[in-house]
Amino acid sequence: MEFAAGLVRASGRLLGRWFAAAFWPATTSRNLRFILASLPVQVAALAIIVLPVPTAAHLRAGKLVTLVLAFSVVVLVAVLPALSAAQRGLLRVILGADIPPPAAARRTTPRGLLAWLRAEATWRQLAYHVLVAPVLALAGLLMPFLWTVGITLAAIYAYVGLVRSFNLKFIEPGHTVIYGYLTVLGALLLLAAPRVGAAVIRLDTWAARALLGSSRVKALEHRVETLTESRAGVVDAADAERRRIERDLHDGAQQRLVSLAMHLGLARAGLTDLPEDARQVIAEAHDEAKEALAELRHLVRGLHPAILEHRGLDAALSGIAARSPVPVRLDVHIPQRVPPTVEAIAYFVVSEALANTAKHARASHAGVSARREGDVLRVTVADDGLGGADLSRGTGLAGLTQRVRSVDGTLSISSPAGGPTTITAELPCAW
Repeated sequence: MEFAAGLVRASGRLLGRWFAAAFWPATTSRNLRFILASLPVQVAALAIIVLPVPTAAHLRAGKLVTLVLAFSVVVLVAVLPALSAAQRGLLRVILGADIPPPAAARRTTPRGLLAWLRAEATWRQLAYHVLVAPVLALAGLLMPFLWTVGITLAAIYAYVGLVRSFNLKFIEPGHTVIYGYLTVLGALLLLAAPRVGAAVIRLDTWAARALLGSSRVKALEHRVETLTESRAGVVDAADAERRRIERDLHDGAQQRLVSLAMHLGLARAGLTDLPEDARQVIAEAHDEAKEALAELRHLVRGLHPAILEHRGLDAALSGIAARSPVPVRLDVHIPQRVPPTVEAIAYFVVSEALANTAKHARASHAGVSARREGDVLRVTVADDGLGGADLSRGTGLAGLTQRVRSVDGTLSISSPAGGPTTITAELPCAW
């Protein structure tokens, strides 16, 4: 018996929870608060426009009509940012929807006011408050209206019973089926009311994000600008770090190796009375020190050549051409120095291209051209070799492409089978 009673109680609780969830979902109270709280804000702009119309219609003088209408426009312009801020505040506080405001021009000066009136964000806010918000406010009132009608229809039996208790003759018998239909309709309206309100709230939130917040295009443009600036900072920081490492190696490890090689050379030349084994060890150590020094100098040039920083791209490219095993014709015309990061990328493009020419192209000569044309540094490396250079083979050219793209530059390669090969890099100088 106790088990049956417990089962009945548990079933009653579950049924009560189901009815509560069906007729009053968890977000219903919040949605109702937002609908009632935002109603004055949503109809304020339309009221500012509509309310002066009867006054203007009763005025006979045309100037007074114009003055009244102009006054309403001025009031609307004055309160539009406040209305937008209030609606965004209600969305944030009640619904938890944070909508960042769009960047607006300052309206304290005539020029700033004119810029604000021309701004896209201003017209989007005006469209929301004049066209969209009143419609959404009216749609939001459907929820309490559906509740009122639904409760009235669902309670039709109680109403009829109350009226019949007074023996009123106009309540005709035989309408039980009709009253049943009306009761079901009332229950359906009670079920639909909170869902209609939730749908209106979602639509209002979407419209507010689209019209009261920052434009998606503007947001993407701002994001691209931010990423471009951050990437430029990373590239510059990496180039500065390479220059620092180059200076540390040049002033530290390289100088120590030079000193070591000199001392070993002096010992090799002066200590002639040592045993042959000892002289052989000194000679091998001297050769190893010179090889290590040569490798370190090559590594330093690969990080950031000192001549590039001190004498510019022209002198640095001359050094590459002089060291190239393939004869190189050099044509450099850069009347004004470009940013250090761009100089470094141009240097590595020429260095890698000439290295590939010497290793793979079997060329008899090569040409290097570096010219600044406006805000673009165009670097071209050409040879008369076998051709067939391909970005997909090896990592050298692919690495150059990544370097060039890091400053929004372009790298193009023309290398048909049989040659010639031409590598062109266009690097923006306004970096």
